[in-house]
Order: sequence, then C-alpha cells, then structure tokens
Amino acid sequence: MKHSEAFEKLVADIKSQVREISTEEVMKKLDRKDEFHLIDVREDHEWLDGHARGARHIGRGIMERDIEKLIPDYNAPIVLYCGGGYRSALAAVNIQMMGYTNVLSMAGGIREWRKKGLPEEKPPEGAAAYLAPGK
Repeated sequence: MKHSEAFEKLVADIKSQVREISTEEVMKKLDRKDEFHLIDVREDHEWLDGHARGARHIGRGIMERDIEKLIPDYNAPIVLYCGGGYRSALAAVNIQMMGYTNVLSMAGGIREWRKKGLPEEKPPEGAAAYLAPGK
C-alpha cells in the first residue's frame, strides 16, 4: 500500500521513539510460552480475516481508551502489530505516553507474518456480530 509522503514522515519520526521486534522473535516468544500480550491493532474487519496465533484485538481507534482495561499492569510486556508496522508504531508511542514501559511494535506487521508462513487463526463463528457497530 502506498502512503502519503506526510504520513511516511510522521511514522519515520515516531519509529525513532519505538522499539521494534521481528516476526521471528515474536514467534520464538510464543513458542517459548513467554508471558507477553500480543495485540492486533488493525480494524475489526481485518481481525476477522485472520490474525497471528495467540493475538488479542484492540482496534487502533480505541487503543488508548481500552488498553488499561485489558492490560492494567503498566510494566507488562506488550507486542503490538498491524498490517505493516505503521499503526502499531503510532499506537506504541501513545501507550508509552500513557505510562506503559515495555512496548514493542512488530516490524512488518501481519503482512510479514503471512509472508513467512507463521501461524494464524480466525475468530470463532459469531465474532462478527460481537464486533458489529452498536455492540
């Protein structure tokens, strides 16, 4: 996907404030059963199409509003991902500003995950109704 020059510059500036982790390292953490929160920040419809194995969903649009409910521990290890690593970097900076201290953004996002053939899952049947507007 081609992004605007202004958006590319914004993300480049933001990424200097965010630590990234590779898809391989995330998979190793999952295989070792490390304790961390893997959060998909994509839109609801993207989540429904499939997500990294073990991930939970908090859409980028509500991340700052809902993160404390899902992860009340400000020191908990968190890995965020999106489609290509842009939205997750933006979300990471914001939750760092909220006081979260152990936040990583997965470089390359779900596109890199899929390119490497790493395991995905889909939400259970009926999840679309849960994510529907007004729910």
